[in-house]
Amino acid sequence: MRIVELHREIGAFGVDVFIIGITGGIGGLLAQKLRSRGDAVHGLVRRDDQRAELATRGVNARVGDLSSMSAEQLAAAFGDVDVVVFSAGSNGGSREVTKAVDGDGVVKAIKAARLAGVERFVLVSVLPESWRERDLGEEVEYYFAVKKGADVELSRSDLNWLILRPSLLLDGPGTGTVSLGPAELHGEITRDDVAATLAELLHEPRIGRQILELNSGSTPIEVAVRANVRS
Repeated sequence: MRIVELHREIGAFGVDVFIIGITGGIGGLLAQKLRSRGDAVHGLVRRDDQRAELATRGVNARVGDLSSMSAEQLAAAFGDVDVVVFSAGSNGGSREVTKAVDGDGVVKAIKAARLAGVERFVLVSVLPESWRERDLGEEVEYYFAVKKGADVELSRSDLNWLILRPSLLLDGPGTGTVSLGPAELHGEITRDDVAATLAELLHEPRIGRQILELNSGSTPIEVAVRANVRS
């Protein structure tokens, strides 16, 4: 399908999205924003009570553990969606969890997307400069190294990938304005604005095979996203 036709269809019918990390800060907000736009949202949760709660909000969740599932099982959970969003993260916890989620988890999800025939894959990563002025400790430094390795793995895949690297994440309401581009200064940004930017990016199929960095700024999110469409 040509990009123009795909863009028209997405505008008319919405997108069918599977979120890995749907119970996290960004993933949960993204699910809400996509549902408010009429999109179909699916996700992976660890417990049945989480699945039941998401069902009340119109989200179809599958129960499973990313670290123990096979790529084939994950592909079956994806089903026939348009795009996979990987927003799960260990947030610099133990090395074992970081490797299982931020490293091996991404590799497994890439393989599962191929098996399921899902071409679009969006990875929420981290700005490499984050907190460089601080002594972060070995565990957090390892986290940054694993996140960068996952970026490399996805960027070398044959998927229609997008890597989004937000600044330091904050809670609270978003502003609706950001600074988005191939290279941004490191600052801070609300999870709400990150989720809103992701939702807009998912509705812009002309953006693909790109790394975009995200910081707080003064440009309305929709305008910032359109500015990164390659001519």
